[in-house]
Amino acid sequence: MKGNKIVVLSDNRNAGEALLSEHGLSAILYAGKLRILLDTGASGQFAENAKRLGTDLEAVDYVFISHGHADHIGGLTSFLEMNSKAKVLLSPQALSQRFFSKRNGTKEIGIDFDLEKYRERCVFIEKKTVLDGDICVFPCDVQSYPMPKANASLFKEAGHGPEPDDFNHELVFCCGGESAFVFTGCAHKGLLNILASVKAITGQIPGALLGGFHLLDGKAGQTFETEKEIAQIGLSLIEEYPGTRFMTGHCTGDKAFRILKNQLKHQIELFYAGFIAQI
Repeated sequence: MKGNKIVVLSDNRNAGEALLSEHGLSAILYAGKLRILLDTGASGQFAENAKRLGTDLEAVDYVFISHGHADHIGGLTSFLEMNSKAKVLLSPQALSQRFFSKRNGTKEIGIDFDLEKYRERCVFIEKKTVLDGDICVFPCDVQSYPMPKANASLFKEAGHGPEPDDFNHELVFCCGGESAFVFTGCAHKGLLNILASVKAITGQIPGALLGGFHLLDGKAGQTFETEKEIAQIGLSLIEEYPGTRFMTGHCTGDKAFRILKNQLKHQIELFYAGFIAQI
């Protein structure tokens, strides 16, 4: 995918007071003639940052929604009101289920979305789907590695009462064929599982990857991955993906990033709202 560009529009961190920050993630991928919006953050803030960065959201061809949590799909309606052509790529389960977090008290983390109004613009993905040649979207079915421990506080309701979220609504985005670019969203299925699924589905090792790793910092008595467990993830990345460029932020905690940065060195970067990378 050399010669293409990614711009982060929304993240927990920003590049200074010139841009807004929120607990959400959104980025735009310039891939040849295509413009692809990757998630829409928690609100319309991504659109305000896009305006400040000189990014034309009306030119976007596709919107990819990684999963149904509000910090990734919350700005979707705002986007569809300003863009009349883009198709939305998402799992049907992202809209047919309700989502809750029990971290720091129970709260709903899904959205209300007028599906009838926008149904014709939605492309529901349930298996490997290839669009415009180089775009490949699919669920992660690999379960060879542990899923993030912070998933334990996340639940869904699909008509049978609350149950642990199994992330059947999470999708992987891959673009570019050989030396592809991968977007993970929050990587609730586990970063190593997602990378393994990319290899299994596409036969390629990614050249670049952007997204959260869902390796949260523990606080208020909460503990998640230990330093040893995070270091083991880093070791696997070094051994199995030595040529992949990792760009992470959002739900990757400061502790996890420090450990991974110490191991991967220049191979990993911390993104923020306003982050721009040639890929």
